[in-house]
Amino acid sequence: MSTDRLFGTDGVRGIANVDLTPDFAMELGLAAGELVRGSVVTIGRDTRRSGPMLASAVKAGLQSLGTDTIDLGVLPTGGISHLTRMSSADFGVVISASHNPAPDNGIKFIGRDGSKLADSMEDAIEERLRKGPPWSRATGEGIGTDFPMDDALQQYVAYLTDQSAYTFRGISVVLDCANGAAYRAAPMLFERLHAEVTAFGVDPDGTNINAGCGATNPSFLASKTKGRLGLAFDGDADRLVAVDEDGIPANGDVVMAVIARHMKEQGKLKGDRVVATVMSNLGFRKAMDRLGIELIETRVGDRYVLEGMREHNAILGGEQSGHIIFTETARTGDGLLTGIRLLEVLAGTGRELRELRKETITEYPQVMRNVTVAAKDRLSDARSVWGAVEAAEERLGGDGRVLVRASGTEPMVRVMVEARTRDQALAIVEELSSIIRTELGG
Repeated sequence: MSTDRLFGTDGVRGIANVDLTPDFAMELGLAAGELVRGSVVTIGRDTRRSGPMLASAVKAGLQSLGTDTIDLGVLPTGGISHLTRMSSADFGVVISASHNPAPDNGIKFIGRDGSKLADSMEDAIEERLRKGPPWSRATGEGIGTDFPMDDALQQYVAYLTDQSAYTFRGISVVLDCANGAAYRAAPMLFERLHAEVTAFGVDPDGTNINAGCGATNPSFLASKTKGRLGLAFDGDADRLVAVDEDGIPANGDVVMAVIARHMKEQGKLKGDRVVATVMSNLGFRKAMDRLGIELIETRVGDRYVLEGMREHNAILGGEQSGHIIFTETARTGDGLLTGIRLLEVLAGTGRELRELRKETITEYPQVMRNVTVAAKDRLSDARSVWGAVEAAEERLGGDGRVLVRASGTEPMVRVMVEARTRDQALAIVEELSSIIRTELGG
């Protein structure tokens, strides 16, 4: 087993049956079960072919230690989070690699409150996993068993339906469910809320999740909307990317800006503040400033967004990628709930997304580059790099932004530049990338 940290910002991921084998999944279940022996754990998954295999292995590890499992079946991460919280389980397990291709899969844990498990708990599970046998096996009546929750989907959709302040009668919406976890839940939800629904990506076969569709491929949905609003989800449906009536994608920055503006105008944005990551577009920052909304900035990762929201008592936060969290009703990103909140703005104002986005936010062209290097750990002391960053920021003035950071998991330095024009941003990225390669090897 590698000595690198096992858990990333969104659980353990890898190629199913290569990095994530049934043996590994069972041992991970054993390690987690050692911490909560004799309790109850929920487990749900997306539509990948490897999902049942890995879910069964995790269950086997948990049950062999005396932990009962509640099988939620195929369900969005938001649903697993909600039902973990409602069922008083000690924690939940999500078998999904989110937006990754079908051969990949992942295992992530969520706490009893429905939020992602704290870093300290993940570290404790990893430490126990590395220690290995002997395990505290149960016998006889002490062995755990599995309890399918046959109405998990219905419970989740009913919960979301109750969250909407409106019905969406007269709103035509096109859904892209990515052949993933939302393939049944999303159409059921928006039809129950009386929207006119057309749905794509609702025929999962275990191998077509995220394949040319979903939140990471909004051009597919843009080709299908034909003047209607589009909502695209990723594989586990914890993120949402919208497509406006002109067929232009609206990422998390745009969606959150439109929702934040409406909430503030309605007097519902607690403290008039939102939380976003360092990757949010400069246009989002300027929009929040113009609207009189305080912006709290965190590191990349929706778990860090949630930490920032708790620390600053904010009720709205999210990422450019489409993870948006509404802490008054949820503890993790939920693309279906985000879709409800966006449609509430349209229903409440009687206006279209293409109008609202133009009034609310002007996005700056953003260019990103991953620069492979030999010594990423030397970045903080690379004076020539930081001198070039400072010079670039001076040239941009208040009309651009530069972000340079080392990857936490790969031998790379990530460079992001925003500017008034894409050509200007690209030129600066090329300049900085060259200096980084020279200074750090690459």
